[in-house]
This record gives sequence, C-alpha cells and structure tokens, in this order.
Amino acid sequence: MRGTAIGILTFFSMFLAAAGARSAERWAELPAFPSMPAAKTSGMAEVNDIKMYYAEYGEGDPILFIHGGLGNAEVWGHQVADFARDHRVIVADSRGHGRSTRSGQPFGYDLMTSDCVALLDYLKIEKVTLVGWSDGGIIGIDMAMKHPEKLTRVIAQAANVTTDGVKNDVLENKTFSHYIEVAGDQYRKLSPTPTEYQAFSRQMFEMWATQPAWTAAELAKISVPVTLAIGDHDEAVKLDHTEMMAKDIPGAKLVILKDASHFAMLQDPAGYDAMIRDAMAGR
Repeated sequence: MRGTAIGILTFFSMFLAAAGARSAERWAELPAFPSMPAAKTSGMAEVNDIKMYYAEYGEGDPILFIHGGLGNAEVWGHQVADFARDHRVIVADSRGHGRSTRSGQPFGYDLMTSDCVALLDYLKIEKVTLVGWSDGGIIGIDMAMKHPEKLTRVIAQAANVTTDGVKNDVLENKTFSHYIEVAGDQYRKLSPTPTEYQAFSRQMFEMWATQPAWTAAELAKISVPVTLAIGDHDEAVKLDHTEMMAKDIPGAKLVILKDASHFAMLQDPAGYDAMIRDAMAGR
C-alpha cells in the first residue's frame, strides 16, 4: 500500500507541475508593458485635426513603430531599447489613443494613416521602415498602398485586411480581455480625456466592424517590401488569413513567431527584434 501511495503522490505532483507549466506558457500571458527609455525628443505634433504624441530615440536610419488598437506607444519599450542603439526610432500614439487627442471624425484606417504621414512630414522624415502591430500593421499596409513614397519597407504583425480575418471568439479570450482592461487603465492614466475610455473604445469597435475591407487587386498593387508576422497562438487574427495576405501582396514574406500570440513583442522581445532585423536585412 505504501508503494502505491507514493506512486499516487508522485503522479499527482507531476500532474500539478505539468498544469503549472501549461498555465505559464508565454503565449497565454500578457506581460506588463516595459519601461520606456528616456526620449531624445518628444512632443505633440499638430497633424490634420488632432494633436499627436510622438517621441524619438537614437540616431540612424529611421524606424516608425505604430501600436495596436486601444493601446499606446508604451508597448514598444523593449524594441525602443534595442533599436535606438543604431537607428532613429520614432513612436507615436494614434489618434485618440494614449496622449493623442481625437476629433469628431469617425475613426478610419485611411484617416489614421494620413495622421502618420503628416507626422513624418512634421518631423521632416522622407522615408521610414514602419513596424506595425495589429492596427499599426493595418496602417502600414494602408500606407504601402496610398503613400509608398514614405516607406522603405513595412513589417506588419497581426494585421488583417478584411474583417473576416479576425477570429469570432477573440473577445472571449482571457489574454485579449486582459489586454482590454490594461488598455483602459493606461488610457485613464495618459489620455487628455481620461474619463472617456468607454466612448473611445465604442468608436474603435464601430470601425472594426467594417474596416479594413481591401481586395486582392488592391493588395496586388503594393510595391514596397512587406514582411507579415503572426504568432502561432494569435488570439485575434487567423493564420490562414495572414497566409492569404502573403500570397496577395507581391513578394511578401511570411514569418510565424513561435510560442507567441497577438502580444509577441512583449512575450518574446528578443525573437521579435530578431525578426525585425532579419526583415530589414532582406532575410
């Protein structure tokens, strides 16, 4: 009996250890946003009908990092620390997000893309590598179609080009729901309208219900180099949709980020940064 009891206890211990390991899978967690390095310059640029927050770091060839929906530039702390060593890094809060203001205009990707173009003009930057996550990646693809002269390349992670590229159960996902809560906390801390997160997020959900809606023919006209990255456990964007995008965009490269989700830049910063450097080197 004693041997049997020991065996049961051993099995139970192994079961608990395995369960703990499963719960600790990095793709199932939302790490805290990292601290941002001290900016070289920062400010509020008057673009279109808003004031858009931006910050700059380092020197060299410029890289513009654009965050995802409901978020802000603080998500890029790991990447800023890495790339500011040898690049001019620019981060910005999209209209209505973070420290940037919003107007009465409905949110739309063309409008947010025009904000980024106006920011580059404000900063007197002719061309950038644009790294975009989620909505930021969609903005990068939009810019590749509408303003290719502004781009050296686009690196878009977890982007979609039609609404059916988004998983139907994304809002039921624990990690994504946690992100929405964190985004709300940060909005209340950073926004010039800290009490309006519910109204702001409702406007964003209204945009997501109908946008983007690009055709294969529109994507086929893209002429700048594009890298499409997606985590192998992405909670929001369908893998087969990303594969379709890679086929429709001429010369696009598809990268699957291992053991990562929609929030890969936080979950695996070293792997994420290596992906960006490979894309910039044409690998």
